[in-house]
Amino acid sequence: MQPRFVGRLSVADAVTTANAALGFVAAAAAFIHPGLAARLILLGAIADGLDGVLARHYGSSEAGTFLDSLADVATFAVAPALLTFALARGQWGFAPVRLGAALLVGAAFVGAGVLRLGMYAAYDADDHTTEGVQTTLAATLLAALLLANATATGSVLWGVSGPAIAVGATGLLAVAMLSPITYPDLLAGDALILGAVQAFAVLLPNALNAAFPLALLICALGYLILSPRFYWRDD
Repeated sequence: MQPRFVGRLSVADAVTTANAALGFVAAAAAFIHPGLAARLILLGAIADGLDGVLARHYGSSEAGTFLDSLADVATFAVAPALLTFALARGQWGFAPVRLGAALLVGAAFVGAGVLRLGMYAAYDADDHTTEGVQTTLAATLLAALLLANATATGSVLWGVSGPAIAVGATGLLAVAMLSPITYPDLLAGDALILGAVQAFAVLLPNALNAAFPLALLICALGYLILSPRFYWRDD
């Protein structure tokens, strides 16, 4: 007698499930090597795009949308929140007020991510637009910010101001995920370019003075700020 998922899940679902496991590894790595955790989150973003491509070309299962949202909670909500908290804990020690603030902001980020993903699965999964900043975008911004800033300061913990920047950015992105602003899906060609930049940021985070994480950060910020008004799709 076989488990019921055997023969029911697609290749895309397998990639999605692996992405969830990657999210756990990133969350665990946050307390050991934040830079590695950031790179794993970006790797998860690449896997998230790959499972979408596989689903479109080879089909998905009835569970695909639900699996995708569950995996995204692990990789793009829990892991980035723990990364922010780990940075705060590493720099601030047990300072109760500041560490408590980091904990609350991280919890708010996870809660916002869960709500946003639930609304997406229920209402936006079949559309080319979605309400609120995507969890993948929020996680990419935090990971790219860490990698770019770590190289600039010469420290994986960003120096003295790093945790405050991370906590502030995490809080702002938590609010943005629940905003009523409509964001368009990336066109396939643009998504491929962004995926390539993400891959270089994962493989060569320190090359050319963190050029690839910085380029990824600029691209992600550009989409965050400009796409609701200036990014058009013809379909």
